Amino acid sequence: MTNQERLNKVFAKVFDNTNLTIEPHMTANDVDGWDSMSHLNLIISVEKEFSIKITGAEVMRLKNIGDLINLVEMKTSTK
Repeated sequence: MTNQERLNKVFAKVFDNTNLTIEPHMTANDVDGWDSMSHLNLIISVEKEFSIKITGAEVMRLKNIGDLINLVEMKTSTK
């Protein structure tokens, strides 16, 4: 399973939407229910899924899901 597929499962769980399919260009505006609280839950869930830590500065630099995919790729490739 690719990191994007794993992320998709995390998104589906956090946003309680098994039909959700993430794409790199998508932003919070493209996902129903993506607010500040679900954003925190998402980051925590991503950290748990991939056994990584994401700093506040890294979160602030994320502009879309593609940036999150890239961040996960970077952090998991250095393990």
